[in-house]
Amino acid sequence: MPFPRPDVAEPARPTEAELPDGGRVWLPLNALRAFEAVGQRLSFTGAAAALHISQSALSRHVGRLEEYLGCRLLERRSQGMVLTAAGAALLPVVADSFDRIEETLKGLRREPGQGGRVLRVHMPPTFLHVVGLSLLAEFRRAFPGVPIDVSSSNGIGLPAGRSVDLAVVFDRPHLGDAIRDPLWMVSQTPACAPHVAARATGLDLAAFLRANELLHVKLEGEPFGTLWSVYTRQRGIDIAVSRGLAFETEALAVQCAVAGGGVTLVDVDMFAAELADGRLVTPFANATSPSGFGYYLAVHPDDMADPAVALFRSWVVQRYAQLPSVPG
Repeated sequence: MPFPRPDVAEPARPTEAELPDGGRVWLPLNALRAFEAVGQRLSFTGAAAALHISQSALSRHVGRLEEYLGCRLLERRSQGMVLTAAGAALLPVVADSFDRIEETLKGLRREPGQGGRVLRVHMPPTFLHVVGLSLLAEFRRAFPGVPIDVSSSNGIGLPAGRSVDLAVVFDRPHLGDAIRDPLWMVSQTPACAPHVAARATGLDLAAFLRANELLHVKLEGEPFGTLWSVYTRQRGIDIAVSRGLAFETEALAVQCAVAGGGVTLVDVDMFAAELADGRLVTPFANATSPSGFGYYLAVHPDDMADPAVALFRSWVVQRYAQLPSVPG
């Protein structure tokens, strides 16, 4: 981050009595930047190298910040440097504030001839390929004046930092800092190619699953086979789920199942077309169960006042309110 420069001395700060009405108290920006660099690395050496300043200058800034606050932010211990309780409370606030300033400056710093601000939208890969591309095309037809930068990654929850304006997230229901509008809750059922399903004759669900390869979708931060574990627990099935093939996306797992590579848990809404045309079949009736996960449209509360963010959010939410059981 190119601002502020911790090797530049802070200007003399006014006293509170010298501040104009409504004025802000003095903020030691250079010292805060220095503290952020040290706090994130827990190393004066690494922080000084990252900021291209001397360790002594960095140490002076952190020391002045501690003096200004009247408390210690960092402590040296036998195992290394650690944040104090005050430092742990301050670090995420400082980092988030600088991230937001930097992103706002990037948005304002436009190339000559560039149009309005670019709306940054994030979607999981399977959602993007199966649902999101048509969703974005519809939005662009309705609002061609809003340029969109689309990103995708296969994680759970919001991308780290403030790198996007809105995100469709695959996650469990929970309360958090972001405003989350539910799009649909995912229900899953075992599905496979027709010739694989033919092997189910005379078998119950548990025996069929034991006899076939299980296809998994990897979930960032979750153990192997999480979705199969949830499904078998809900169905009261006792089988080993830590086997088979794991794929980065549900779309890849479905492709493998269509090719006869095994049995996958399929989102019955997301892949309704494959089930309807017979590329995938469900060998057992009434075997659908909730996955415990859903798709949500997430936005940070601070971004709600942005007209482009508000427009995209209201458009998507209204679309899914009209079609509550159909994702695309």
